[in-house]
Amino acid sequence: MKNTKSNHVKKSPVEMEGAKDVDIRWLISKEDGAENFAMRMFEIQPGGQTPLHTHPQEHEVFIVEGQGTLVFEGQEHEFADEHVIFVPPNKEHRFKNTGDSLLRMLCIIPTRTP
Repeated sequence: MKNTKSNHVKKSPVEMEGAKDVDIRWLISKEDGAENFAMRMFEIQPGGQTPLHTHPQEHEVFIVEGQGTLVFEGQEHEFADEHVIFVPPNKEHRFKNTGDSLLRMLCIIPTRTP
C-alpha cells in the first residue's frame, strides 16, 4: 500500500536525447509492488518537450494542468487541462509544452513489455 502526495515522490530529469526541460516522478512502480502498471507524472517546462520516440508499450495519459501539442505520427494535436490521450504501441510521438506555465501529465504504462 502506498499513500503519499505526488510532490513527496523524488523528481528526476528525463535525460533521453531530444528531451528538453522534462522531469519525471515514478508515482507508482514495481518498487511499490505494482506488478501490472506504472504511474508516472511528467512535468514539462514552457518550451520543453519529451523526445520523439516509439516503444512497444501503450501510453494512457491524463493532462493534469497546462497545454501543449502531441506530435503523433507526424501530425500535431493540441491538448489542455483534463484531456485524455491514448498512444498505441510502436507509434512515433512527442509531447510539447506550448503554454506559458508548467505542463503536468500522468502517464500509465504496463510494467511488462510485450
